[in-house]
Amino acid sequence: MSWGFYVFIAFIVVTIIQLFYYLFFFSRLAFYKKKDKHQTQQHPVSVIICARDEDERIARNLPGILVQDYPTTNEVIVVNDNSVDDSKYILAELKKTFKKLQIIDLMQEAKLIEGKKYPLSVGIKEAKHEIVLLTDADCVPASEYWLHKMQAGFSNGVEVVLGYGAYNKYPSFLNKVIRFETFHTALQYLSYALAGKPYMGVGRNLAYKKDVFFRNKGFSNINYIPSGDDDLFINKVASKQNTAIVVDKDAFTLSDPKKTWRDWKRQKNRHYSTGKFYKTSHKFLLGLYTLSFVLFYPLFIISLSFFDWRWALIPFGVRLIVQAIIWSKSMKKLDEQDLFPFFILWDIWMFFYYIMFAPAIWKKPAKKWN
Repeated sequence: MSWGFYVFIAFIVVTIIQLFYYLFFFSRLAFYKKKDKHQTQQHPVSVIICARDEDERIARNLPGILVQDYPTTNEVIVVNDNSVDDSKYILAELKKTFKKLQIIDLMQEAKLIEGKKYPLSVGIKEAKHEIVLLTDADCVPASEYWLHKMQAGFSNGVEVVLGYGAYNKYPSFLNKVIRFETFHTALQYLSYALAGKPYMGVGRNLAYKKDVFFRNKGFSNINYIPSGDDDLFINKVASKQNTAIVVDKDAFTLSDPKKTWRDWKRQKNRHYSTGKFYKTSHKFLLGLYTLSFVLFYPLFIISLSFFDWRWALIPFGVRLIVQAIIWSKSMKKLDEQDLFPFFILWDIWMFFYYIMFAPAIWKKPAKKWN
């Protein structure tokens, strides 16, 4: 048998691996239906935002959080982390109108604690309520029901609720690239959670109980890592039994994406640099998916050229159809359906994307968090 035959067999194996991820994991989000609750409960909630030199974003986005339609007891805590801009003056003015706004001014840097873990820890410690709902200063809720929808994810035994942090839509190719990458990441972490394998959340839209934070000693084991206050913490504390997701357009948060390729690449390098600290089982699952994605098109092209193109098109077509169905339904759930017409382009783009950011896995994370 020719070497082209063995390449084709390898292509079949890679395709089967891809289909496994789409059918076993990603289909869970694509066909997810929220379970009807016989009883609904409104919990007291503390919303926590950490900000450093974010005066413009605070002025623009914080009112959207302060006017949430939620009659039950709630507070909004802004931890002003050593800002040197006009943040404290803007917060003081907002405090005059919104009594539930609580302001914590940090005037000194924390030693040996990287990133925003210290200000976030202070905010959680000062929170009056058991449920803490986290977002960022550059985020605004997609609706006035964000707080209500996110807290509704808590039921018996649930300690962690994962939400979706979307980006605003603008008419540029970079905007679509960023939003697709955000969608693809959410497709993975939300689907893994539904499969009982939660491995991360995003700080733009994330909730958990104070008890799970203090029971696991907060960020003590990851204080030396600049990022990871969201994904690494969730990787540590989330489990099949204590984690739920909220997929509701009213429960999304929205923020502005990076405006230049350089800034976006720097941001993604920082995010991916934390991946090496995930649990071994999660690194294996994510690594196998990435490897199969990277190998898929090279093996397909070689099989077309050096084996039999008719046979090569069969697994390619099956995978493409399954992928199209899963992506279409998942994009609709996450309100990213305008990306679907380009799904073949995104599929090819992911090959280059994974190669481009592969070095970030071995890089030392940058120390700046905002």
